[in-house]
Amino acid sequence: MKKISLIKATTLFLAVMFVSASIIQCKKTGDIVKDLDRSFKGSADTTIYAAFYESNTITPADATADVNDVIKFRGVQTIIHEYCATSNCHGGPIGPKFDTYADIMKYVVAGNPEGSKMWDYLTTNNFDKAMPPVNSNHEMTVTDKNLLYNWIKNGAKEKPNLADFRPAAVTLIGNGCASANCHNEATSTGGWARAGFIPGLVTGDTSQYTYISPSNGAATIYCQLSNATVRNQVWNAYKDSVRKFYSDTVAFASFRPWKTFATPRSALSTRGPLNTYDDIMLDIMYPKSIRSNSSVQYTDPVTLKTFYSKGNYLNVASTIVSRIDSTLLVANPFTGIYQTSSQGDMAYGDGGLKANEIALVKAWYFADPNIPDVWKYGVNNAGIFKYRKTGNIIKK
Repeated sequence: MKKISLIKATTLFLAVMFVSASIIQCKKTGDIVKDLDRSFKGSADTTIYAAFYESNTITPADATADVNDVIKFRGVQTIIHEYCATSNCHGGPIGPKFDTYADIMKYVVAGNPEGSKMWDYLTTNNFDKAMPPVNSNHEMTVTDKNLLYNWIKNGAKEKPNLADFRPAAVTLIGNGCASANCHNEATSTGGWARAGFIPGLVTGDTSQYTYISPSNGAATIYCQLSNATVRNQVWNAYKDSVRKFYSDTVAFASFRPWKTFATPRSALSTRGPLNTYDDIMLDIMYPKSIRSNSSVQYTDPVTLKTFYSKGNYLNVASTIVSRIDSTLLVANPFTGIYQTSSQGDMAYGDGGLKANEIALVKAWYFADPNIPDVWKYGVNNAGIFKYRKTGNIIKK
């Protein structure tokens, strides 16, 4: 009996100690919490791709998803699991459960982070509510808070869609391709200025930039127009001329674009800007290969002015997707003839896009209703993209 009493006494003592420790922890007093600040330092940033699941296979993808068919970024489920739904906490014996999308959505108000209980738990400085517990030494990083915040703000969807793809894809293209003085307005208009196409400008209004390709070490010289006001005016006027010309090549024959990317019009290489959504859409609708050639495509019979643009904007085998994705072969929508090799060097030689980033751009491309079906699926759904390994053609 004495032995049992000793065990009971020991158990009682340990229980009292545990309760006391728990009370101290729950009160969260003293040095443990005096510098606690879990307030959110970020903001709603739609350019951040924030999805619930870590991995999402895009539409379209090959029958067996290829390397560029899967968007894989750190996901909300992973973040919640690491901080909250561990096996000894809200993924184990402690309620509520935060294992599944349905579990988490019980504490999330889609579109309203500030009105979501989960967000309140993760950012509050109320020591009795703060999650993870203050003494867990596991503070959520600013990066993870940004992802979680933007996921909720953008609708807290289980599967991402166009609203998630487009801002992130445009940012990826801009950062990867419009950077390094390549696909931007300064470079595109610089060659024209140096060649004397822009009245009133002299050589001193331009500068030169040498780009070294990371893939093969080749050096390319780019001529840049320094005057931001002039280059924006020129580039916007050029875009207008392209759209007018290809909307009606008879009525707007005088607007025929004179831009070229290489010899003989200019010895300096120039490229089409990809800074903005509007720039990217121009490149998709009217690929640079039809509006910029290295040989004369038309000579005005009156002025004898030479032009380097084709009249049929579908008569080209080049798209922004085929230029970044080496798993695809592209066809000329007008002729239906497929290329025999991939064009995917842009992802490596220019932008350095990773497989998951290429997948994100593809997901946006095929989801965006502003991109005509002819540039996704060809004329009458005949297809213009096929997978290089399997030969499967992407159709609507």
